[in-house]
Amino acid sequence: MTATALPSHVPSTMRAAVLCAPENLEIQERTVPKPGPGQVLVRVEAVGICGSDVHYYRHGRIGGFVVRAPMVLGHEPGGTVVALGPDTSRHRVGQLVSLEPGVPCARCTQCRRGRYNLCPDVSFYATPPVDGALCEYVAVDEDFAHTVPDPLTAETAALLEPLSVGVWASRRGRVGPGSRVLVTGAGPIGLVAAQTARAFGATEVVVTDVAPHRLDLARQLGATATVDVRATRLPDTGFAPDVLLECSGVPAVVDEAIRTVGRAGRAVLVGMGGDTVPLPLSHVQNFEIEVTGTFRYANTWPTAIALAASGEVTLDRLITHRYDLERAEDALTAAARDHTTVKPLVRPVPS
Repeated sequence: MTATALPSHVPSTMRAAVLCAPENLEIQERTVPKPGPGQVLVRVEAVGICGSDVHYYRHGRIGGFVVRAPMVLGHEPGGTVVALGPDTSRHRVGQLVSLEPGVPCARCTQCRRGRYNLCPDVSFYATPPVDGALCEYVAVDEDFAHTVPDPLTAETAALLEPLSVGVWASRRGRVGPGSRVLVTGAGPIGLVAAQTARAFGATEVVVTDVAPHRLDLARQLGATATVDVRATRLPDTGFAPDVLLECSGVPAVVDEAIRTVGRAGRAVLVGMGGDTVPLPLSHVQNFEIEVTGTFRYANTWPTAIALAASGEVTLDRLITHRYDLERAEDALTAAARDHTTVKPLVRPVPS
C-alpha cells in the first residue's frame, strides 16, 4: 500500500533547517512527506533545542555518529496531526501530539523485551543519517505520536521528550516514596529529573550546579535544597543520597558525587560528557552501590504526559528563548551568547 495523497490544505513544499556542515545551517525548501501506512502527518509547531543538536551543529559529530550528508536537526517536537496515512486507527486530524523521536524495529531481542531504547536498528530523529524535526511537517509512525490533553500546548508537548529522560532516570534509580535524591547539574535534564524525582515520591531532592540562576529555578520547581559547588564542596554538605541522578556529564563531578552516595545506594549516569570517567571503586564496592547508565527511554510518554498534565512537573518555565524557523541558527547558539539560557525553542509553524 502506498502513501496517501496530501489533503488540499497541506502545501506540497515546506521549509527545513538543514545542517550542511559544522556551523553551516541553511533554511531549505523540501517536499512535504506523504504519510505511509500506519503513519500520520504532523505540522510541527514547536521543537526544543537539545545539547546534542548544538554539538552536531558545532562539530558535525557525536562520538561515532558523524554527519556525512546534509541533515535536519531537532528531536523534541510537538505539533498537530493534519493528515492520516492508510491503515491508521489511533488518531484524528486536529489532535495535538508529542512525537517520540525514535522508532525501533520491533523485531529484535531488546524490542521484544520492552527495552526498545536499546534496539540496534532504531531510527532516531537527528541522529545521522536520519532527518529530525526542525521543519514544518514530519510523517511519523502513529504509535509514536502521543496525543496530549488540554491544557498542554505544542510547546509543552515538545518538552515531553526531555521529561521522558527524567522519567527514565528515576525509574532506573528506582526512586520512590521517601527517597533521598541528589541531582548534579541543573540544566534542562537536571531540572526535569529533579521534578520527576519529587513526583515519584522523593522527600529530599538536592540539586547542584555552578550557575545561580539555574539553582534558583531548581528551587522554584521544587528542589528541597540546592548547592552552588563553586562555593561549597559537595562532600562538605553531609548529604548522603539514596539515589544519584548525575546530569552534568562532567567527569570530576561524577567521581565526587558517587562518593556521597549512601550504603546500597544507586548512581544513575544521565549526562553525556567524556568517554571515560573516574570511578571511586572502593566506595562503590564497600557500599555496594549500583552504577548504571541510561540511553534515551522506553515506554515513558504516558507517564510524562500525566505528570505534565497534572501539574506535578512544570515544563514551560524551562523555556527561555523562542525563535522562528528562519532563526534556528540563533537557537543553536543561544547558550553561547546568553549565559541565562536554559531551553531555546524553535517554532517552525506557529500554533
